[in-house]
Amino acid sequence: MGSVQIQCTRCKNVFRDRAARLQDGYSRQCPSCEVVLFFAEDSQHPFVKRAMRNARKVRKEQREAEAVRRAAPEPRLAQSRSFTGRTQSAERED
Repeated sequence: MGSVQIQCTRCKNVFRDRAARLQDGYSRQCPSCEVVLFFAEDSQHPFVKRAMRNARKVRKEQREAEAVRRAAPEPRLAQSRSFTGRTQSAERED
């Protein structure tokens, strides 16, 4: 899970929130001064703009990493000797 640092517009305290949450229309209360911060794509406040930009970047990196993980072939599991079974030998003498 990617997280983004957010700087409060009122008290300037820095806290974290998940990048997946920081989208247009999201609001979050500052844990320090309890002011409600509203996150919008067209916000003019530089702290909100920075947090939104960083959240977009983190989400994009996560999508790209997931695409690479899905495109990569899955490693084959090695079979254990105990599960391969036994074959009868034709040369067996009693």
